[in-house]
Amino acid sequence: MRIASPSRAPDWRNLAEVLERRVPARPTLFEFFLNERLYTALSGMPPQSEELGCWVRIVRAFENAGYDYAMLMSPWTFPLTHGKADKSTVSLNQGDAIGSRADFDRYPWPDYGARDFGFLDELLPLMPQGMKLIMCGPDGVLETAIALMGYERMCEMLYDDQGLVEDVFAKVGEAYLSFHRKAADHPAVMAVVSSDDWGFNTQTLISPAHLRKLVFPWHREVCALAHRLGKYAILHSCGALDGVWEDIVAMGFDGRHSYEDNILPVERAYELQHSRIAVLGGIDLGFLVRQSEEEIALRCRQLLRQTAAGGGYALGSGNSIPDYVPDGHYYAMLRACFAFDG
Repeated sequence: MRIASPSRAPDWRNLAEVLERRVPARPTLFEFFLNERLYTALSGMPPQSEELGCWVRIVRAFENAGYDYAMLMSPWTFPLTHGKADKSTVSLNQGDAIGSRADFDRYPWPDYGARDFGFLDELLPLMPQGMKLIMCGPDGVLETAIALMGYERMCEMLYDDQGLVEDVFAKVGEAYLSFHRKAADHPAVMAVVSSDDWGFNTQTLISPAHLRKLVFPWHREVCALAHRLGKYAILHSCGALDGVWEDIVAMGFDGRHSYEDNILPVERAYELQHSRIAVLGGIDLGFLVRQSEEEIALRCRQLLRQTAAGGGYALGSGNSIPDYVPDGHYYAMLRACFAFDG
């Protein structure tokens, strides 16, 4: 199923213009990821058992939905040796792989740079003309450290065994950077995403000082390597980040994604930030679920009108499109973008 008109051919340069904080040739879309129901409907392909087919299915879905790129998630994540269950809700305190120096020494630290990225070579000749990929790395530096140590125990260890915590973050950061170094170097890739949630609804998960020491240096390296290769770096991070906004800009991110109305509505975020960093998405998930298609389309039109002259904006959800978002509500957002004429 194709939602975009045939005349709306993908052109990755539209999103590049957004990330450079300019006005693209036409209103542009940005989304982090969709759900399996939408991938099937938009691609015309059921879930695939073969790896290349999985990637092709995602590319076709993004193309038919009207995006100028396709978002691919890392096929690898950190091994969690104590067996986290696959649950819809997981406690931040559940991590228990590393609680001592002995745990650290025997943990199987991954090297993503040694992994086979050949799937990108296979996918490149199958890409629609004008489309490129955005690669999202494995779970973020802070997210992975929490998953390995557990949130409360990590917070205690920041004071009781700071050296061990620093070593965990260094190992996680090295692995994280090894993925982005390989992904950003591929000709099919236009940008990489650092996906790392840093905040609750009211404050950061750990102090800004700890973020600056343990987390941000690795993301700064991701931005730097992307720019050295002529690519873009995008931050996907949830939570109240007003205490570290200067750091986000200073790290070198070209765009930021993930906004919630109860923290910072995207309309206000655009007013405050678009001159220094591109604003991506922002239609709050709660709004996208609860409001009517007409109300969704109206807010999208108003947001596109607000951002039309200043540039540096791409329309999309505040986070992603999980399966509880009604399909019609998602399509209402897309069609508002296609129909917008200023």
